[in-house]
Amino acid sequence: MLDDIDRTIISCLQSNARMQWKQIGEKIHMSGPAVANRIQRLEEAGVIEGYTVKLNEKLVGNVHCIFITVAIKDYKHTKFQQFIQTREEIKEAHRISGEPCFILKVQLAEYDKLAGLLDEILVFGHYKINISIGQSK
Repeated sequence: MLDDIDRTIISCLQSNARMQWKQIGEKIHMSGPAVANRIQRLEEAGVIEGYTVKLNEKLVGNVHCIFITVAIKDYKHTKFQQFIQTREEIKEAHRISGEPCFILKVQLAEYDKLAGLLDEILVFGHYKINISIGQSK
């Protein structure tokens, strides 16, 4: 069970995963080593699964954001899930209820590469695409 201190630590790490334990401790009135113990407990419990770098996709050249919904045919869900793991341009993939089966978030530098990806998806089922024209949140 998480308490308010755990939630504050998590919030600090979500805003800046490189924040020093001492800085976090100043916010919650604990020592750096005490914060470290809390973080270690959260990691061991599986609450904190890992740390990562969040890129600004536009600044690294992936200026086009496309959402693709995929309706899988012939029960190829497992093979499709294996396929999406191999594709770097697929940033998120969610298996969803109802029809279609999956929604993908794709980031590309050029629309030219979209056709190739869509051709590969056709092996697994039918798709529809939506192109993002702006991000609100």
